[in-house]
Amino acid sequence: MNNLKKETIMNNFKKVGLSALAGSLAVVSAQASEMTVTGDTQIVWTSQEGSQADAATSNGKGIGVDTDVYFNASGELDNGFTLAFFTAQDMDGSANTSSMQATLGMGSLGTIVFADVGGSSANAIDDVLPFAYEETWDGTSHTSVFHGFGGSTTSGAIDYRTPSFSIGDISISGSYVYDPNAGDTTQVSAGGINASAAASGEAYTVKVAGYGFTVGGGNEEVTTDATSTSDLQRSTAYVKYSNGPITLGYQEFYTNSADLAADLSGDGIGISFAQDNYSISYAEIEEGTDNISATTAVQTELSALQATYTMGAMTIGVSMYETDNPGAGAATKYEETEVSLSFAF
Repeated sequence: MNNLKKETIMNNFKKVGLSALAGSLAVVSAQASEMTVTGDTQIVWTSQEGSQADAATSNGKGIGVDTDVYFNASGELDNGFTLAFFTAQDMDGSANTSSMQATLGMGSLGTIVFADVGGSSANAIDDVLPFAYEETWDGTSHTSVFHGFGGSTTSGAIDYRTPSFSIGDISISGSYVYDPNAGDTTQVSAGGINASAAASGEAYTVKVAGYGFTVGGGNEEVTTDATSTSDLQRSTAYVKYSNGPITLGYQEFYTNSADLAADLSGDGIGISFAQDNYSISYAEIEEGTDNISATTAVQTELSALQATYTMGAMTIGVSMYETDNPGAGAATKYEETEVSLSFAF
């Protein structure tokens, strides 16, 4: 066979291959796409006062400004699937990516979320107590563990979420999260890994809703390396009830710490009232270390009274936080008050 004939045959093969590839890609090509950019700016006055060990460094008053910018892009594929991308940039101080996900919607087959930075279904139920301004643990010097569920399987994770199944007036849904590098909670570039964090983790969640009630929970487990004596396990369960402007919520958590460290547990309760442009809430959380070897553990109690008023794109918010025994320090107290003015754009 001469060279010219060989070249002709090879060119034909290339054309056939490229045509087949183009045909397969056409099945998943985007039919329509949309890109939006939104954001918000918050001006906050804060007053802090406490008698805890770090009071000298945490007490005082100040004014701060926080701006967040959100990028959303979405499109529909030929087969009816949807693909969406979300990125949140926190511009407070030095800009950083606070959240980033890619979401593949498959209709009745469910949804797959690639949680690059935060955004997994497990982390989404770390604290479901109703609030008007911020979570109860947001205004404290105490390192709260109440919202720890999902904290190890929320970045660099793949998240499958089932569609909602209906049984009469009741809907049921669930999810499964797998994180091959659960010890790494920082953003990782495409194809990059952190070799120092080799632990893998997985989490399950379930939710049942109907007649004003929402009941749910989940379990998270992180498999530690060969040098550890035990794995990390977290679990949470909650119930919420909504009737008109009123929402009630209760949630509890339990953490079986790795390496036989002290276990953690606690619960919280909250109530909110929202009508027209007004919203008000009150919540309490109690958490602490479980008693081990007859050692009495100090319980930490957190509470928050909050109110907001919205006028168009502007919201005025007030929150008063109080923490008893912050940092498990007995007979100590921390108080924080925030007044904010925020604008959405």
